[in-house]
Amino acid sequence: MLLKLCQRPLTSRISSLKHWSVYYSSIMMNSSVTNSISSFETSIDGDKIHYQSAGNGPHHLLLLPGALGSATTDFLPQLSKLNGDIFTIHCWDPPGYGKSRPPNRSWPDKFFNRDATSAANLIRNLDVGNMSLVGWSDGGITALVMAVLYPHLINKMVLFGCNSYITETDVKYIEDIRDVDKWSPRMRAPMEDVYGKEHFKELWNGWIDAYSSYLTNHDGDIVKERVKEIQHRTLIIHGQKDALVPQEHPDYLHSQIANSRLINWPEAKHNLHLKYADEFNELITEFLTKDSS
Repeated sequence: MLLKLCQRPLTSRISSLKHWSVYYSSIMMNSSVTNSISSFETSIDGDKIHYQSAGNGPHHLLLLPGALGSATTDFLPQLSKLNGDIFTIHCWDPPGYGKSRPPNRSWPDKFFNRDATSAANLIRNLDVGNMSLVGWSDGGITALVMAVLYPHLINKMVLFGCNSYITETDVKYIEDIRDVDKWSPRMRAPMEDVYGKEHFKELWNGWIDAYSSYLTNHDGDIVKERVKEIQHRTLIIHGQKDALVPQEHPDYLHSQIANSRLINWPEAKHNLHLKYADEFNELITEFLTKDSS
């Protein structure tokens, strides 16, 4: 019987972050890049937006990173190794993250709506028609909001490590890891390399406060009551050792999105697309290229 994620201790959640930092370091040093990756900057709603693109295929993808994430930290194995003859792969640094600065990140109420609108406007600016979305963690939440607010811009979706609502348990999980001074240097290093020690700490605390505000100000509802409106073909992947996202969240998404498929990955954690990059890339390629019929 699977151990329920709601019973996972703090050490398990710290371990999840540790594994992310280890795989990030491994990718940066040892990745065998097959696609040439180009970097671009544009202006979206007055903000500087940095994004990277790879491949020259007819199927355009937009990869959406997680909290504080960027193209380089979160999706390098997909930018470099997804088939560039099939896909043109784009990955952005969300407003105020990565190289999409200045300005620094701000936290408006319902900040996922802001990110969704910015990502939708990036798709419009690229002017290549609709795109399929691949969203991890916060990026998966952004994808859900986009699918509700801007359905005409989206082809298919791949979601993992994400949720459409927040519970008291979810908030407890992130509060347990708020103090980055308690993280090991190796765990902090990837984000400190991007943001510097002090700004990383400030940004992390700002994210926790803004994320938790969905519970205090909106009864936990990010897009919970509207996910049933989503009609896009959607692949939901859940690492069953994910110590940050309980099983109830992918189960709920699958129950509400009519045209969805749920794959539970028994050995995977929150960073499944990094640890199992080749298997993940193969899985999503099959889904994204399979005819809708």
